[in-house]
Amino acid sequence: MTGAGFSFDRVLNTFAAWALALLWVLPLAYAIWTAFHPAAYEARFELLAPLTLDNFVKAWDAAPFARYFLNTFLLVSMILAGQFFLGTLAAFAFARFQFPGRNILFTLVLLQLLVMPDILMVENYQTMRMLNLVDTIPAIALPYIASGFGIFLLRQTFMTIPKELDEAARIEGASVLGVLWRVYIPLAKPTYLAYGLVSVSHHWNNFLWPLIVTNSVDTRPVTVGLSIFSAIDSGVEWSVINAATLMTSGPLLIAFLLFQRQFVQSFMRAGIK
Repeated sequence: MTGAGFSFDRVLNTFAAWALALLWVLPLAYAIWTAFHPAAYEARFELLAPLTLDNFVKAWDAAPFARYFLNTFLLVSMILAGQFFLGTLAAFAFARFQFPGRNILFTLVLLQLLVMPDILMVENYQTMRMLNLVDTIPAIALPYIASGFGIFLLRQTFMTIPKELDEAARIEGASVLGVLWRVYIPLAKPTYLAYGLVSVSHHWNNFLWPLIVTNSVDTRPVTVGLSIFSAIDSGVEWSVINAATLMTSGPLLIAFLLFQRQFVQSFMRAGIK
């Protein structure tokens, strides 16, 4: 009975894994098929169907995707730089310094993870309007500069670094910031890489807040530009829409495939179970 039960569980788990994999792969496979084939083959699957790159050319020419990509690159770079700067200083303070209220402050940082960003959109919009930043890239970035998850992840990594290393650096005359720069940051590079991938992928795909706070082509990221491009009343073919979707999501997929090993290892080292 035990052996039969174990075998049944294994078969059930395998079936469920394949079912979930198919649910994830089929839409992507359809998008790839329609993007690389003429519009006549959107609902016809023939192995000898002709391949074409015309859909990508049409998508690129039909909307200012070059501007959208530039806006998105500037946006994710601004957010990531701010998160690295603030997160590094805060995580180092929480990991190595003793000061009154440290645990309470760190708890407040963790509470940020429980607050849905959508709840604060009205307040954030009012703040951006008061600062006269509506319809600018900094308006999209500012609400995300301080990341509770980034502070937590870096703090966990810094706490695994032996204190003997910063004591040795102090003996050699390094300042507090010198210890951080020469000891902690180099040893935490895998964590920075993993968190960078998470942050970039999240803000690359962020849609609702950029849609609310931007009004012009000069500030729209790719997600908002793609939604406007693929509107029902635009009359664009599905093959062209899927080609545009692959263009916008391709950089993230390539980045994850290149750094997936460091991505997984860094979270394991940070102690997240």
